[in-house]
Amino acid sequence: MIRINSVLIRLVRWSGWPLLPVVAAFLLTGYATSGRYGLGAWLDARTAMTWHKLLHAPLLVLFLVHSLPAMYLEIQRGGWFRKTKTPVQKS
Repeated sequence: MIRINSVLIRLVRWSGWPLLPVVAAFLLTGYATSGRYGLGAWLDARTAMTWHKLLHAPLLVLFLVHSLPAMYLEIQRGGWFRKTKTPVQKS
């Protein structure tokens, strides 16, 4: 169990770094599509929408790879997966 936990912790840490720029790019392209906050000057709406649509898959994959192991580790740390004592059979 300890080996799996160390692998999951590394997975959470390593997936967080690529997730950060993907989320930033997703937000920037979304705002550039609508032209808010002056971001329409960087990209025209059509290019921003194309990039925004291309970022859906990496965002979803990285989010799941990052969040599911993190949730599992947190639930495990909270004590939801306690080992139950086996009942002693009387004969």
